[in-house]
Order: sequence, then structure tokens, then C-alpha cells
Amino acid sequence: MNVRRAKATIAAILMVASFAAAALLKPTHKLADTRPPVDLETLFPKRFGGWVVDHRIPVQLVSPDTQAMLDKIYNQTLSRTYIGPQGERIMLSVAYGGDQSDGTRAHRPEVCYPAQGFQILSGSESAIQLNTKSLRVRQLVSKLGARVEPITYWVTVGESVALSGTEQKFAQLKYTLRGVIPDGMLVRISNIEPNAESAYVLHQTFVRELASSLPAAQAAQIVGGPAD
Repeated sequence: MNVRRAKATIAAILMVASFAAAALLKPTHKLADTRPPVDLETLFPKRFGGWVVDHRIPVQLVSPDTQAMLDKIYNQTLSRTYIGPQGERIMLSVAYGGDQSDGTRAHRPEVCYPAQGFQILSGSESAIQLNTKSLRVRQLVSKLGARVEPITYWVTVGESVALSGTEQKFAQLKYTLRGVIPDGMLVRISNIEPNAESAYVLHQTFVRELASSLPAAQAAQIVGGPAD
């Protein structure tokens, strides 16, 4: 059995298990109700470390039709551009849903970028070492015409980071078996830079400084982990 077929088989098993669990268990308890309320505008500071939000240019990281779809499946979305101490620019896009059921699973860059005409040139998993944990992330290189935009992103389902659709399904199933409805967040960081490795180093610096600027409970909501 090749790797692709094995992954498809695992995903099918998880899907059947999820349907079976959903039929037997009706989650009634929302994880979001046990954690600090999420307000993306305040959760992500407008100034931290050497970074500050650029208010001069409105940020539109997705097309209007894609944004309309995101507004339907997420409780909140946030788009900002930050300027670094050396004039570097980082684009931040966040989507949060209080109910990560099948209808509100995260909208991944591998889907929304090609929908806007971008090519995905490469993709791989990596990790960003924070003070208290290693944050698993997915890194992509997207291209539209002469514009090369490296991307770093991760998805949380409750307290877990889930990078693949299969991982998301498995994390959701674990909560379902506990009678819990998980919340979830997609955090995407990108910049326009032809050198992907240089871009990823900048992304790591941005994430580390963001996480270290927040109280532990707020940082956990962004990068995964228990709130206490």
C-alpha cells in the first residue's frame, strides 16, 4: 500500500469513526466556554517587541468572495500588516470559530490561495521553538506573477495543533468522545519575499516575539495548549 493510499485509508477510518461518535454522542459542552473569551482585535496586540500595526493601508489578504465565505464559517476574522524594527512587513491573517464542527473546519491556504490565482510551489512542515513549547507549523511558497509570498501557518483544534485534515478530524473526534465541542483558530503569516528561507526566519522571529509578549493563557489560545 503506497503512502497516498494509506493516508486515504486512515482518513476514511477517522471519518467513519467520527460519524459513529456523532451518532452516539451529542456534544453539548463548548470548550470555548471554559476559556477566556476570544476577541481577535485585542488578543493580537497592535504593538509588541519591535513590531507595530501599519494603519496606513487597509489589508485585503483574500478576495471579497472568499472573505464572504470566511465570514459565514468563522465567528471572527482579523487581517493586519505589521512593520518591524528594520522596516520589514509581515501580513497576519487569523480566523477563529467557536465551534470546530465539520461545517467550520479551517480554510487552508492550500485551498484559498489557488482560488485567487496563486500557485503553490512547495510545502513542508517545520517547527518554531518557543519558550515553553515547540510549535508545529506548515510552510508554503506561493506565487502570483512576479509576486512570491512565503507562508507560515498553523491550525488549532481546542488545545491541539492539527496541521493536516486527518489530524483535525482526529482531534475533533477526541473532543467528541468527551462530549465537548472544540473551538479552533487558523493563524497565517506571510510576506512578499523571493527568498523563502529568509522569509521563514522572519516569520519565526515574529511568532516568538508575539507569543512572548502575551500572558500564558492568551498565548495558549493562539499557539495551542491548556489555558492555565
